[in-house]
Formats: sequence, C-alpha cells, structure tokens
Amino acid sequence: MSIFPFTKKKHYFNDVDQAGIVAAIQSSEKRTSGEIRVYVESKNPFMDPIDRASEVFFNLKMEETQHRNAVLLYIAMKDKELALFADEGIYQAVGAEFWNAAVKKMLSQFTKENISKGIEQCIRQVGDVLTEKFPYQPNEDKNELPDEIVFGD
Repeated sequence: MSIFPFTKKKHYFNDVDQAGIVAAIQSSEKRTSGEIRVYVESKNPFMDPIDRASEVFFNLKMEETQHRNAVLLYIAMKDKELALFADEGIYQAVGAEFWNAAVKKMLSQFTKENISKGIEQCIRQVGDVLTEKFPYQPNEDKNELPDEIVFGD
C-alpha cells in the first residue's frame, strides 16, 4: 500500500491554472529527454522540505528515468514550503546555485500571490536547463513519467 493517497484531488488551483501548469510541463518536456513532475500537498507531515521532496521523488520512482534527469517540484501549501529535487544526472550537470536561484525566483512570484504562475515559470526555467543539458533525442526519447500534478493530503 502506498503512503501517498494520489486519488484525492485538492482544489489548490482552478481548472485554468491547473491546465497551465500541465501545459508548461508538456511544452518543456517536448524539448528534452528530462522529466518534470509537480507534487502538491496541504502540509509537510514529516520533515525538512528537501527531505520530504526526496521521499516523494523516490516513492514516485522518478530515479528510474533512463538518463537520471528527472526533477520534482514539491509544494506544501499550508506550510508554505517548497523544494526542487533533481536526480543526480541533472543536479550534477548544473550545480546547487541553479536550483537555489530557481527557488528564489519562484518564491518572488509566490509573495505576489501568483502561485500557479510561479510554478509555471519554474517549470519553464527547469525545462530550459534540461533542454541545454539533455536535449530531446527523436529516436529514443519517450515520456517516461505522467505530466499531471500529483496531489497528496
């Protein structure tokens, strides 16, 4: 039994905002062999946001991508926490400074109460670096992970 109740759908975003986030994932992934997922839950029930993002990342089996280039954007809405967790292939390719800057840029949107636009902007930024480091390979690339937002409790 999974510890993540994926069947519950919270209403953190309206339909337009949710569709915009999914569209940002899909358009980013069309240019790269990398994978991007968004996980949103109400509260971080366990730990430091990075540790929670790591736990979610591995429970979603995101480390199983061919090039180890998956990225998870983790958000705990009520706790106002977020983290980017990248697999070893892409994390090492760009280094910690990129990830810290991406989080800061997203937080600047969040402080303007523009959460969905901040998420979309972060997805595009991650997509750009994935495209640079892991460009789309027409003969071998496939969508290895679902594009929909994953909602926890």
